[in-house]
Amino acid sequence: MAAPPTPSPLVAPRLRSLVPSAAAAAAMSSNPSSSGPAPWSGRGEQPLVLPHASLEVAGARCGLLAGFDSLRRPYRAFPALASNRHVETIFAAFARSLPAVALRRECLRTPDDGAVALDWVSGDDRALPRDAPVLILLPGLTGGSDDTYVRHMLLRARSKGWRVVVFNSRGCAGSPVTTAKFYSASFTGDLRQVVDHVLERYPQSNIYAVGWSLGANILVRYLGEETDKCVLSGAVSLCNPFNLVIADEDFHKGFNNVYDRALAKALRNIFKKHALLFEGLEGEYNISKAANARSVRDFDEGLTRVSFGFKSVDDYYSNSSSSDSIKNVSIPLLCIQADNDPIAPSRGIPREDIKANPNCLLIVTPQGGHLGWVAGEDAPFGCPWTDPIIMEFLEYVHNEKNSSTKDRISYEQQSVTQTSSPDVSVHVQR
Repeated sequence: MAAPPTPSPLVAPRLRSLVPSAAAAAAMSSNPSSSGPAPWSGRGEQPLVLPHASLEVAGARCGLLAGFDSLRRPYRAFPALASNRHVETIFAAFARSLPAVALRRECLRTPDDGAVALDWVSGDDRALPRDAPVLILLPGLTGGSDDTYVRHMLLRARSKGWRVVVFNSRGCAGSPVTTAKFYSASFTGDLRQVVDHVLERYPQSNIYAVGWSLGANILVRYLGEETDKCVLSGAVSLCNPFNLVIADEDFHKGFNNVYDRALAKALRNIFKKHALLFEGLEGEYNISKAANARSVRDFDEGLTRVSFGFKSVDDYYSNSSSSDSIKNVSIPLLCIQADNDPIAPSRGIPREDIKANPNCLLIVTPQGGHLGWVAGEDAPFGCPWTDPIIMEFLEYVHNEKNSSTKDRISYEQQSVTQTSSPDVSVHVQR
């Protein structure tokens, strides 16, 4: 997830253009955490500007992040929550505000006769131009459009004139379940169909995606599978467990058992709503174990790994990690992680592969917990600290994408004019 791919002609060159080779030595010496080409030094004789030292920043083109205002200031978690990663994680889950948004649901049938639910912002078909950029949001395990972090990101993107759709996986946020199959950490079929569906509906638009936690793992797996054929123009991964074997190891330690039991309960609740679909299944299924799962591992052992053809739950985890996909990503990808994340361990981040891929960037905050990031101007009840950075990155990529497209069209038009001019001349002089 093999050698680094050949950079996309619309991605790597434009990122590389921001990194003057003459500044390489100075950048490397002034920011030891950086690797590869130097960060953007700005115009003229301006001094080199780097993201704040409180952040771990990695990636061959990390210099472009220096242009983001929010990254020039130190990362400061909200004081009352900063001392404990579990306090921050739980506070964000239960106390973060839930913005009110009117959504319009679309159910999409899948090739295996399953279904997923897409939640669009009501009225956007009339309010936004047909070529407005589209942002697909992928929530975490059992999450959906009613999660606070999803709603905040939705509103921010919508305020910038972006069309937003939340991809609710099978059984999540009331998404229908019509077959004896949910979804998995490595199953990208539903996402692939959603992306194709969105692109078919808005063929003039650039399509982007943001994923959190398990949704991030699925997103990065998809990017790695698509390689240079990927139709997305950019993506952001947050709180990605990356290495599911490491994540599973930590999930059963200490206070993490609280999260494990809570997620297992959420999985059981989804399962029980559709239990009749699973009656009479033969083979290696252990429906009783899934229905009474006390841990996510129990549920995956009894149902998930069998549904998707894995020999064991350990085989499922080791072959579903998105860390192996990073080297094959061929579009701009920003990964944001928290160093103290209890569910997506920092040691599982594929730092070296991210550094080696010119399309990937990494930001690691010193605090943040899991899906927390209770910091920034809107803390403690507002949007996560990550939202402004996500939007800055997506707008940057979108502007560069449009600029490259305009340059290409202009060049092609000039080429056509130059090629056809002799014919026009002959025609006029007949």
